[in-house]
Amino acid sequence: MPALASPKPDRATALSAAIVRIAEFWSLNNAKLGVILGISAPTVSRLKRGATELDPASKSFEAGQFLLRLFRSLDALLGSDDVAVRSWLATPNLDLGAKPIDKLDTIRGLIELCDYVDFYRARV
Repeated sequence: MPALASPKPDRATALSAAIVRIAEFWSLNNAKLGVILGISAPTVSRLKRGATELDPASKSFEAGQFLLRLFRSLDALLGSDDVAVRSWLATPNLDLGAKPIDKLDTIRGLIELCDYVDFYRARV
């Protein structure tokens, strides 16, 4: 009897799990992750426990997609060095006019960071 393949997680499950991992890697607390995603800290807590997922039709899901894009771009650019990424996020950036971590709080800021990092990745 052939082994049954495990079902692939749906988009909401996969993105929710990825966001939780990113928060761990970048040391984002519930309050900060909540601001980034536009959800409450208690909802973030439920997300981390697996009791809820991001709704694919929501702005939170869209923000999560941009956060994942930024994570992947920084991971590729900085060679999977989580310490370097956390340092980059916390250091004032003259090009951006702010610390990148502070730009994460809005969709516009997330998009700007994604574009900025992708621009530098293209130069490498």
